[in-house]
Amino acid sequence: MTAVLGGCGLSGGSDQVTLKLVAADYGDSAANSSEKYWARLVGEYEAGHPDVKVDVSVYSWNDVDRKVQEMADAGRAPDMAQIGAYADYAAKGLLYTADDLLSITTQADLVSQLATAGQVNNVQYGMPFASSTRLLFYNKSLFAKAGLTPPKTWDELATDAAALKAQGVKYPYALPLGPEEAQAETMQWLLSGGGGYTDQLGTYQIDSSQNVDTFTWLKNDLVGKGLTGPVAPGKLDRATAFAAFVNGEVGMLNGHPSLMKSAAAKGVKFGMVPMPGADGQSKVAMGVADWMMAFKKNGHAEQVGDFLDFVYSRKNVLAFSREYDLLPVTNSASEVMSAAKRDADLKPFLTELPLSELPPVGKTSWAGVSADVKKEIGQAVAPGGSPAAILSRLQAASSSQTTE
Repeated sequence: MTAVLGGCGLSGGSDQVTLKLVAADYGDSAANSSEKYWARLVGEYEAGHPDVKVDVSVYSWNDVDRKVQEMADAGRAPDMAQIGAYADYAAKGLLYTADDLLSITTQADLVSQLATAGQVNNVQYGMPFASSTRLLFYNKSLFAKAGLTPPKTWDELATDAAALKAQGVKYPYALPLGPEEAQAETMQWLLSGGGGYTDQLGTYQIDSSQNVDTFTWLKNDLVGKGLTGPVAPGKLDRATAFAAFVNGEVGMLNGHPSLMKSAAAKGVKFGMVPMPGADGQSKVAMGVADWMMAFKKNGHAEQVGDFLDFVYSRKNVLAFSREYDLLPVTNSASEVMSAAKRDADLKPFLTELPLSELPPVGKTSWAGVSADVKKEIGQAVAPGGSPAAILSRLQAASSSQTTE
């Protein structure tokens, strides 16, 4: 959205430090671009800190991770980056630790589960900036027309999907296993089947018997019976599935909080329930988090830490979470949102957060494994595809990438 940043340095006088921040855009239009959030926050901070200038560049999610990678590779890393992953930079020794930057009060306020997910080898480098969980969204109007109640088990989900298909619903259950975010949809299903990407020790278990059973059920009982719509799951992206839900063409899909606002704006009556599991409601939801990190190259630890303490104040975390329908990453903001009537719609997601499991973002191999899942997992449910073979291939690839 703006030009690539130049090198960091001093401006406005020899005693003024300029901090460079590259951030992701959470808005869906110019009206709510993250540029506006950062402009307000930075303006307030600079008014009280005349010796510090904060230069923020905001990029779309399609570009921001690549932009930061290019800057780091060129030796021009920004002071701070708010993007989707941190572990690779931490493993290369490029980042400050959270201990280097944040006050004890700010660190203690971070939701512990998210803070732990920001660790590499038990040291925190990634500071959670935004979080969410997933719930099963369903179209209340389509369900009422078909005389259905929200499913609690996989079998009930398949039965509901079949009834929706009989009513002419385009996507009875939208299963986005396309390259945009297949790793998330995959993880939600793996967890609901009692599995996941890793075992309790953090070792990849992609081809576990539970995971094979989960994708075998998906292939045979959902996709194979024509209950996932006209687009093959491996070619269906999340954005397309969400747009179809907003247009009233989807009976059920896994969604995060931002889907609520867009669906309500189009007049879609929807409900949300925990993800169904093999034998009852899933005991574990998928959690996701985006990350703030600080690069050591420019040596502004003191100024960066002071600015981040301000970023993570209750007021600013609340403002960001409410603007973009995301879950707060601090305990103080979570307590406010859990009790406030204006945030009632987010309460089901807040309830799920302590029960959620995040992807293994602290593993430096995760970026590669995630990319492999995005590329290949759709084949596991395609006609003629073998869930066991695809998951075995992904497991072998993960083992070859694992160095931690």
